[in-house]
Amino acid sequence: MDENSLLGKVVHSKAGRDMHKKFIVVGILNKEYVYISDGDLRKIEKPKKKKVKHLDFTGIVAEEIRDLILSKEKVTNSKIKIFLQSADIGKEV
Repeated sequence: MDENSLLGKVVHSKAGRDMHKKFIVVGILNKEYVYISDGDLRKIEKPKKKKVKHLDFTGIVAEEIRDLILSKEKVTNSKIKIFLQSADIGKEV
């Protein structure tokens, strides 16, 4: 899988105190770690470093946010929050 294809993906945390919360992948460190943000507790300025194996990937991609990240433009916390609230993302168990 191309690493950039993870950018903008909506994920659920499977482990840790943020378990079952929704996030968007806002950066990729390496094959094992990504940076995630929910625009609220985990702001875009200080995203959480998380192991890929501790995340459940949904099929949903925040295209607008992904494009902003790839074009090195500013992504706002409110954009992330609004997307996560508007995208009807239930917990697929």
